[in-house]
Amino acid sequence: MTIDAGVSSLDAILAAVAATGMTATLRADSPTTEPLSFRVTGLDCQNEVRQLKSAVGPLIGGEDNLFFDTKAGRMDVTPSVSVATDAIKDAVATTGMVAELLRDQKLPLSVPAADPSCTGCASDLALTPLVPAAIPGEAVFKIHGMDCGDEVAALKREVGPLVGEDRLVFDLINGRMSVSGNPDATLAASIEKAVARTGMRAEPWSEGPKTEGAHAEDRRRHTQSLLTTASGLLTAIGFAIHATSAGSVLAALSETPGVFAPAPIAAILAYALAIVCAIRYVAPKALLSARRLRPDMNLLMVIAVVGAVAIHQWFEAATVSFFFALALALEAWSLGRARRAVAALMELAPAVARVKFAGGTEKDIPVAAVSIGAHIVVRPGDKIPLDGIVLTGASEVNQAPITGESAPVSISEGSVVYAGTINGEGALEIETTKGAQDTTLARIIKMVGSAQSRRAPSEQWVERFARIYTPSVMGLAVAVLIIPPLIFGGAWDVWFYRALVLLVIACPCALVISTPVSIVAALAGAAKQGVLVKGGVHLETPSKLKAIAMDKTGTLTQGRPKVVELVTFNNHSEGELLKLAAALEARSEHPLAHAILEKAAEAGIAAVPANGVQAVRGKGVVGRIGAQEAWLGSRRLIQEYDRLSNSAEALQAADALAIAGRTVIGVGDDREIWGLIAVADAVRPEAKRIVADLHAAGIERVVMLTGDNKATAEMIAQKTGVDEVHAELLPEQKVEAVERLVARYGHVAMIGDGVNDAPAMARANVGIAMGAIGSDAAIETADIALMQDDLSRLPWLIGHSKATLAIIRQNIGFSLAVKLLFTGLTIVGWASLWGAIAADVGASLLVVLNGLRLLSRDQSAQT
Repeated sequence: MTIDAGVSSLDAILAAVAATGMTATLRADSPTTEPLSFRVTGLDCQNEVRQLKSAVGPLIGGEDNLFFDTKAGRMDVTPSVSVATDAIKDAVATTGMVAELLRDQKLPLSVPAADPSCTGCASDLALTPLVPAAIPGEAVFKIHGMDCGDEVAALKREVGPLVGEDRLVFDLINGRMSVSGNPDATLAASIEKAVARTGMRAEPWSEGPKTEGAHAEDRRRHTQSLLTTASGLLTAIGFAIHATSAGSVLAALSETPGVFAPAPIAAILAYALAIVCAIRYVAPKALLSARRLRPDMNLLMVIAVVGAVAIHQWFEAATVSFFFALALALEAWSLGRARRAVAALMELAPAVARVKFAGGTEKDIPVAAVSIGAHIVVRPGDKIPLDGIVLTGASEVNQAPITGESAPVSISEGSVVYAGTINGEGALEIETTKGAQDTTLARIIKMVGSAQSRRAPSEQWVERFARIYTPSVMGLAVAVLIIPPLIFGGAWDVWFYRALVLLVIACPCALVISTPVSIVAALAGAAKQGVLVKGGVHLETPSKLKAIAMDKTGTLTQGRPKVVELVTFNNHSEGELLKLAAALEARSEHPLAHAILEKAAEAGIAAVPANGVQAVRGKGVVGRIGAQEAWLGSRRLIQEYDRLSNSAEALQAADALAIAGRTVIGVGDDREIWGLIAVADAVRPEAKRIVADLHAAGIERVVMLTGDNKATAEMIAQKTGVDEVHAELLPEQKVEAVERLVARYGHVAMIGDGVNDAPAMARANVGIAMGAIGSDAAIETADIALMQDDLSRLPWLIGHSKATLAIIRQNIGFSLAVKLLFTGLTIVGWASLWGAIAADVGASLLVVLNGLRLLSRDQSAQT
């Protein structure tokens, strides 16, 4: 079948043929103008690129139609004339290299217009797809409705038998399921059908603007939130009507026929609507669980509701439904927030870079289209778009989003810079060393997702128990019904009644409600203490912690520079030193200037701005106070004033302060150096006491992980009493350090406040963010946030976690004990249906009241 070029895309044609039940393949010798991608064996550097341009360029209409990625060994071709793929392969073969057509590449290339004054500029750019290519040998699906470990387990059960469970990888943060081995169209369709059987929906993963499926998922989450809210309101309305009709709250809660008034029709209707709203998204999963004979928490909840309704416990049925729906809605909401936070990380880096071409011209180009080795220009105040090395220029760069440095870092020729960091007052020309998909910031984003996907949520004990409990109880009830009459000649009506009593008492309402009530109460109690815990699963982990890793800046320290020491020379007073420095920094927005002005204000010194203040790039400032020339700056600027009489003394003192982990600022005039101002990130006053309290709470090791310099880190460690220090770490090195701690201690927490801490927090068993000053990414990635930046909440949190687990165990134990007691009484004939109802309701009330005790744990309760 021959088709005119340009009428449709190749992929659309192949899909249309497949829909007829036939299969089409592109003939290797078929001329085409479709974009093609080749893996080229031997393509390693620019020498091979030039050879390929000479060999293939004339064949496809010019070198401008060729684009190379030497790192991936890939050549992308967009022919302007019809050409056969075999002809391209033959042309590549003349260079001594081998080309292989990549048939799974389906992504368009973005080609910026070449600068008219630069011949071949566009062809010198190694363009990459604006949409990241899928990993070769892997199919990725977006799974709509995958919000927790329950859905992952269901997907493994349905999809696993088709492809092999070991070929499945799940990423909860991004809602993705990866299948290794590139399944064909038939298998992909079977996978989508298997996903549909779980109540979720699969579609091929694609980056970029939201698909209709993604919008549908947003609408589903919104509907789920509305239905959960409606369930709670309807339950409250029904109970109000019921209590009014019954004459008292106690009467409404008991409902024992003949003792208290039954619920009126209006209350029953409200309860029923509440139940329907709550189980809208639970019932399909419970039905699947029942069909597959694999009881889970969803089936257990539905059985509890049906059992409660069967014995006219309408309020209990509605309450159980609402709590379960609320837990699911909160879990989905929390995960959705985390997904949005990870996506927002990309906003840290600009979308375009200003590329400087060989002819000296400059042009803004999308960062995804900038090749490794390109020269980019970063103006003062702009964000750096790509990782690279500074070729020319000097400035100070705020690297806090990547390295965690508390103060801007001086940058000059040869310095390494990172995408997403903020340039200071100097213009920089940078040679890029990494593509947009491989920058340090991009790796942070990838690490957050991969670390989250490696941490499968732990199943609650109740859920695991339900797999045995539910079928066992139902089997026992059937046995009680049929065995005595058939074998021992018992009366059918008597044993039918006893089987019914057994089913009633076995209704797991108290068991099901015990955990969510305790968790909701514990979450609310923690929130009252300024600790935001994102879901019940994260309440358990703090009780098991053996080691805690902490970032330095903003965690053990206050996260902003402060003047910590003043050194004066030649009989100048500290007041004179501060007055001169404040005059030079009066109009500056630099963080170190704020520290100096704050110190001057504390000393009662008013900052009178100096005249003619000018920045010395990467070094400091100069100005005039009256007729006097004055200056302020780093050690490099002090060195330039070596003609001054006391410069050697000042440099020696500056080196001593730097060894102690201080940032040193020299201040002087054209005759002498007045003194030095030492600035550092101040230690939190309570940090040492909190580290001691953590040890007392059972934490064996408190470790500092920081991107700051080693001297500063060790100085902070001595002041706070931490056990171990790792300094000058990049984000991936923090992840490696956390992984080593996990291997050594088993349960590890990571505490941080910046984007650079997010991957390590995601990799730890529990991530804790400093909420008030923490970045959005750190807060959303973390499992727990300290909203008041109060580290003293950590020992309390550990005690709160232990108390929560203790109460959950008490509730489960009490519920099971009541069940076992009445099961025995039922079998021997000593239990009645109404006694079973009273016991079930009483157990439910007691576990609720016991769980609500977690609301009142205050800061003084440490255990």
